[in-house]
Amino acid sequence: MKKLFILAAVFMFCVTLVPGAYAQPLKVGALMSMTGPLKEFGPNILNGATLAAKQMTDAGFAIDVISQDTQTSAIPGVNAAKKLVQIDKVPAIVGAISSGITVPVAESVTIPNGVVLISPSATSPLISVLPADQGKDFLFRTCPSDALQGVVLGQLAATFNKTASVIYVNNPYGQGLAEQFKKSFEFRHGKVLAMVPIDEKAAESYTAELKKALAGKPDRLCAFTYPEHAKIYLKEAIEFFHYKHFLFCDGTKSEDIIKALGAKNVEGQMGTVAGSPTGPALDLFNADYKAAYGKLPPLPYITNAYDAMAVIGLAAYATNLKGLPLTGANIRDNLRVVADPPGETILPGQFKKAFDLLKEGKKINYDGAGGSVDFDKNGDVQTPIDIWKYSNGKIVTVKSVWPIPKI
Repeated sequence: MKKLFILAAVFMFCVTLVPGAYAQPLKVGALMSMTGPLKEFGPNILNGATLAAKQMTDAGFAIDVISQDTQTSAIPGVNAAKKLVQIDKVPAIVGAISSGITVPVAESVTIPNGVVLISPSATSPLISVLPADQGKDFLFRTCPSDALQGVVLGQLAATFNKTASVIYVNNPYGQGLAEQFKKSFEFRHGKVLAMVPIDEKAAESYTAELKKALAGKPDRLCAFTYPEHAKIYLKEAIEFFHYKHFLFCDGTKSEDIIKALGAKNVEGQMGTVAGSPTGPALDLFNADYKAAYGKLPPLPYITNAYDAMAVIGLAAYATNLKGLPLTGANIRDNLRVVADPPGETILPGQFKKAFDLLKEGKKINYDGAGGSVDFDKNGDVQTPIDIWKYSNGKIVTVKSVWPIPKI
């Protein structure tokens, strides 16, 4: 009996010296909009993150994704984040989808608690310079700032129009995008006639807001909101104001809008979104997503969520190999180690290869499905901006813009 006890003790001691051996799964939170104005996007973006976690688990590093619904609203989003951090004890979170949720979550929950937050789709320029994160480096994103998208939107509008009005969701996302669009459009000699904010919570009608936006008879009405808002005010613009010259963005790249308005009413109308560069990385992701879920919808930021989970998992694995605890700070310190040059390129799904290289002490550079994940000092990445349009009841890409003009 004494020998058995000694052998067991020696075995357990040896296990603790082997990084990753018999370790519990890494818990990663996911803050998703499963209800509210962004409910069309949430399930598919979550699928992207979950796919990366499953592939890493299959490759030998178990990840347990714990998802919470933010309801596309700041207060429920903050409460959901508190649950993930205080009860589930996650060291890292993918999300939130909206800048209006990501900012308060970062300020009041993740940064004070030393938890990594990587949003796949929060595009507000404010995130780059959020005061609460300066010097702490816990806030990242795998999508580009609207400092880029707004420039391309202004350039696109100025190609066809002299005047425009904007309806925008009154949060950091809508405000940042609207302001950058105005600056870019007017730099190109256009004129913004009205900037009309609407609340994050979808209303039953927007006729009062439409009267303000359309009073000057703009050449184009910019829909810088979420699908659940846009389905209502765009339909009212068509039915009550006989107006249907719209400009869309990432937040209104929506199959539900086609269904609500009818394909004929949006035919040929264009918008912008963060682009995913074509090539082997995107091809691998597309094939794996379709194999897992049967269909890849033309909705934004699914690839970016995959990349956010991928870099968290790779950084956690690198942390584990160093014999360090899987804290938010240690994962943060390894994000750029696994996702920036130099190093052998790792594409989506190649996680077994990545783990083997890391175990051999070699450097890796994850090249994402949504583009390069080379985080700068602000936790930002840069990708092309795609111009897309509604065509024959579908959403199709027109072209990719890169490099992005400065204004």
